[in-house]
Amino acid sequence: MSSGFKTVDFEVFGRVQKVFFRKCTQEQGKKLGLRGWCKNTPEGTVIGTIQGPSDKVVEMITWLREVGSPASHIDKLELKNENTISDYTYSDFDIIRKK
Repeated sequence: MSSGFKTVDFEVFGRVQKVFFRKCTQEQGKKLGLRGWCKNTPEGTVIGTIQGPSDKVVEMITWLREVGSPASHIDKLELKNENTISDYTYSDFDIIRKK
């Protein structure tokens, strides 16, 4: 139905764990009206997926690359599986925690 929605997977490298990075990512995503998820990895990175209007996804990518949480230090951002989608596959922006 809707054109112009994008989905992209991301991985953020640097000091991004134990610095409220996931919480800030979730807040920023919701502020931009995006959906998706993020979680910590055993390797010390944060991974996730963001979905939404193309311009807002681009804004979020810039935030992930350059801003992050106040105490974080971002070394690198990797993006994968960037595609155009017709509808969301997520209903919200969630933080996935280890079980």
